[in-house]
Amino acid sequence: MSSVSETIVREYFELHTFLVRQHRKYIVQTRREEDDIDFFVLNPKPRVREGEAPFVLGSNDLEFVERAIVVVKGCHTETFSPAVLANAPEIFRFVEPKVFQQAARAFGQDGPPLKILVVPTLPHAAQARNESIALLRAKGVDAVIPFRTMLTDLVAKVEVNRNYQKSDLLQVIRILKNYDFFKEPQLELFKPRRKKR
Repeated sequence: MSSVSETIVREYFELHTFLVRQHRKYIVQTRREEDDIDFFVLNPKPRVREGEAPFVLGSNDLEFVERAIVVVKGCHTETFSPAVLANAPEIFRFVEPKVFQQAARAFGQDGPPLKILVVPTLPHAAQARNESIALLRAKGVDAVIPFRTMLTDLVAKVEVNRNYQKSDLLQVIRILKNYDFFKEPQLELFKPRRKKR
């Protein structure tokens, strides 16, 4: 996983007040099972959900997540279609019992954490999307978060008049927003534009 993707995921969870721990900051010479886990996230003040959680999580769903193992897979130009998932068994290595149990020990004995997979995108066609979700569930993934959800939320929450000097990603987003490089959401098509400086 590239450091840019790691940064996006970390900033997103921290934006939602999660405590984020990266599994390891160095690259190991030999591939081991625990290398598949990217982050452990913990919500210090989770809310209790009434009913079942959605499989594709949005930003509003995060407040109900208590703790999770987060894995980021795929490049940003790939769709996680049923064909891609069927031909890439390494995507699911983190849900194998040995790997998951080893990772779950980081959280103690309060029950198993969620297994969240961060994906570039799922198919847009309903049938292919449903097949992808069914395959992910069957392999043991509890939820997915698309990168679009994360990036949309980060862009929306960054304020132009704040200095994010401790985060290169947020600072770049702030600068791009300041120079009107991001389009307004479609529903705000007729919103008056900000005055130029």
